[in-house]
Amino acid sequence: MTAAAGTELTTLLGDLIRDVPDFPEPGIVFKDISPLLADHRGFTAAVEALARAGRDDIGAAVVDKVAGIEARGFILAAPVALALGAGFVPVRKAGKLPGAVYSQSCVLEYGEAVLEIHQDALTPADRVLVVDDVLATGGTLEASAELVRRSGAVVHGFAVLIELGFLGGAQRLAAHPLSALLRV
Repeated sequence: MTAAAGTELTTLLGDLIRDVPDFPEPGIVFKDISPLLADHRGFTAAVEALARAGRDDIGAAVVDKVAGIEARGFILAAPVALALGAGFVPVRKAGKLPGAVYSQSCVLEYGEAVLEIHQDALTPADRVLVVDDVLATGGTLEASAELVRRSGAVVHGFAVLIELGFLGGAQRLAAHPLSALLRV
């Protein structure tokens, strides 16, 4: 991506993502991506840019699966998987998947959660791009990477729409490449 294209994408995303103060609780500034999703040009640009994290230098897909984290990560990861010609694997909150699962707890910026993945969703040959909407403290992405590893697959990297840099989540994920389209 050229610097001009990067600046254009940053501006587009900044215009289409709104801040909602004190949601879901006081002191949290929620990044609402609903306007971005409703805008065809913005949504398309975001999906294409996220998919670059699953391509090599000449644009060929280098991942077999794209794991998307519930819930807004699903919205982004599924079209990224299609763009890459890869399968989509949901990472869900506890109790939402039927059948045998791997489970991993994580600490969030304002709570705790348990994430799960089907035990048969990935194979040891799979290279996986993990996609989510926001990187905050890194707990959700770190737990998702652990689920990928427990499945025997390899984490190729992480792609997020927004990185909240002031929370330091990227440092927790330093073992793998991280692509963030918008850093705040």
